[in-house]
Amino acid sequence: MSFAAHRSDFAIAEHPESRARGSIRREDARARSPIAAEASPLLRIKGVTLEYRTPERVVRATHRIDLDIHQGDRFVLLGPSGCGKSTLLKAAAGFIRPVEGEITLDGVPVREPGPDRIVVFQEFDQLPPWKTVAQNVAFPLRAARALGRREAMERARHYIDKVGLTPFAESYPHQLSGGMKQRVAIARALAMQPKVLMMDEPFAALDALTRRRMQEELLSLWDEAPFTLLFVTHSIEEALVVGNRVALLSPHPGRVRAEFNSHAFDLTSIGSHDFQDAVQRLHSRLFEAAPESRASTEVSA
Repeated sequence: MSFAAHRSDFAIAEHPESRARGSIRREDARARSPIAAEASPLLRIKGVTLEYRTPERVVRATHRIDLDIHQGDRFVLLGPSGCGKSTLLKAAAGFIRPVEGEITLDGVPVREPGPDRIVVFQEFDQLPPWKTVAQNVAFPLRAARALGRREAMERARHYIDKVGLTPFAESYPHQLSGGMKQRVAIARALAMQPKVLMMDEPFAALDALTRRRMQEELLSLWDEAPFTLLFVTHSIEEALVVGNRVALLSPHPGRVRAEFNSHAFDLTSIGSHDFQDAVQRLHSRLFEAAPESRASTEVSA
């Protein structure tokens, strides 16, 4: 399956809640991916409000988020720092309970973490240092009792090969670069064959060249065997090339301002007039004044 089969013109759709407030003009009704028109959502986030407590008060991180992620989507949560995008991803992974609304996976409410949702964080030091690359990738399979020792190692080596680390299968984490460690983390996640792979700014700490290479490898893996991806970033360029759909979150508390169809772009698009125009359009919406009141950001303790 090639990316070309999934490309369409860049489009912007106003989110229903934003439309009700009149904050964003609807530019194109074709903002949903073709996947979305064919099946029920795999992951549904419905009216989700998330809060966290500080010593002084309860702070609202997101407010009544509605999102549908379909099988095979590369769905990106894009927004400024503090908009609640990472908190929302953690809630979808089952680490945080919504105070309002519901998250479902295949129609089943998400109540706790599970092997059907695997998260890759941006920190490189996620790998037990006493285990080799192969042992690190196989370990979750054994811990979850998903496979026997031999089968787990065979699958681990398969995904190690997919991320280009076969020559380092017997190396230890301290012998790897930051980018290589992140590839191990991705191989470990993919080896679990989750229903949804969740990535929280996984390339943010990498240098520019390594980041580009990791984006290429992630897209190559998806191209070979499309999986469902929920990806968090604050980089507009990364959102456009990694995702086929992008949800733009407003500043704190996070609300869905708009959804974007980014099928038209990939890594070869960077530098083109259309790509730079799309970046500017997203940038304008990302930093335009929010019409909603900020009264809901803080709740009395």
